[in-house]
Amino acid sequence: MTDPQPIVLIIDDEPDILQLLSITLNRMKLKTVTARDVKEANKRLVEQKYDFCLTDMRLPDGSGLDIIRTIQKGTPDTPVAVLTAHGNMDTAVKALKLGAFDYVSKPIELPKLRELVKSALKLKQNFLPQQNQSKNNLIGSTPEMQQLQETIIKVSRSQAPVAIFGESGTGKELVARLIHQSGPRCDQQFVPVNCGAIPAELMESELFGHIKGSFTGAINDKEGLFQQAEGGTLFLDEVGELPLSLQVKLLRVIQEKSVRPVGGAKEISCNVRILSATHKNLSRLVQEGKFRQDLYYRLNVIELMVPSLRQRIDDIPELVTGLLKKINPEIQISQGAIDLLKEQDFPGNVRELENILERTIALIDGNTIRQQDLVFTNHHSDSNDNDSASLPVARQPEAKITSETAVPKRDGIPLDKFVEEIEKKEIMQALEASRWNKTAAAKLLGMSFRSLRYKLQKFDLE
Repeated sequence: MTDPQPIVLIIDDEPDILQLLSITLNRMKLKTVTARDVKEANKRLVEQKYDFCLTDMRLPDGSGLDIIRTIQKGTPDTPVAVLTAHGNMDTAVKALKLGAFDYVSKPIELPKLRELVKSALKLKQNFLPQQNQSKNNLIGSTPEMQQLQETIIKVSRSQAPVAIFGESGTGKELVARLIHQSGPRCDQQFVPVNCGAIPAELMESELFGHIKGSFTGAINDKEGLFQQAEGGTLFLDEVGELPLSLQVKLLRVIQEKSVRPVGGAKEISCNVRILSATHKNLSRLVQEGKFRQDLYYRLNVIELMVPSLRQRIDDIPELVTGLLKKINPEIQISQGAIDLLKEQDFPGNVRELENILERTIALIDGNTIRQQDLVFTNHHSDSNDNDSASLPVARQPEAKITSETAVPKRDGIPLDKFVEEIEKKEIMQALEASRWNKTAAAKLLGMSFRSLRYKLQKFDLE
């Protein structure tokens, strides 16, 4: 038995646009129903259920926002996309905040429209299984975590940018991955980038790519991260670290849905959902002039707050069980040790809890962690200013990194490759000096734990 033909409701007061959209979708083997105003659209919505709705923003007796509100009340699982005037991002943002799936700018580019429709129609086949998957991956059953799980499923059904806020170590990247896995882009790439770990002078090339010969060392064309994430999701971690000069260019990419590689003469269309995260207060950075207000509003269409471990202390037994399975499945933990852990403040959140368990396991003799076995950390400063917890004072490595040889000459090696080789060497020396304790290595290198982790993944050093 074949699946029923998907039905799409198209709402526009211009006959030519209605005809163009109907023909385009009919060629995609979709059945279309049309309406020319809000009143007629409401009548059509009562008559039957639709798999997708495409509406113009400006209608004779109302707006596309009225259509979105009606569908959200009656059939919230029906994705809605709006047609907006070119450059009218404020209207598009309003629609996304109300629950629209996505928007299309006029004049309509049919290839982009087809991709949008395909993504929207994937929602039904992906929604239920991915919902179960996200609940299995996010550990915790407190009300705070249940609410977070529900929010992840809800925002995954939209293509709107999501800004994920939370203290360091709370799991913001995991939340971003679950949003990606729970949505229609789950079969495409999830590309994470730590904006604080890439030198400012290389950031533009990393994000947008470059053309051969565009600068010294550019010996080949290079795809940027936006192109690598085509059809999928780009996760901008620590987005508050972006320099102002690059914020302007990122804003344009979000608005135009296209990128221009460094040295390129043409813009390249990109179909990417943007998720961002930071432990900083972006609104304060806006007030201080360190972050563009217009970019803040574009990234923060949907705001998602990840609770700290202090806010969900009752999840600690469940978290410890999950972390021990990951670190060493043979290790058990006593109830006394669990009770002691629940009394801690955990400014480093889940990452700090994992570090405590890793250090403790390395030092115990048996297979059971007792209360007296736990090795805690000394916190000398606020966790929001330091991305990782400090080591116990008595066990802090005193080794210093020293160069075995002088800084090598570049000798014609492309600049980005040359810099990578130096970074690899310094990271390896730090890891060896700290006996592969990543937290200690990050301190020796003067970088955050998150930045070091990004570098290790990038250079395949783990």
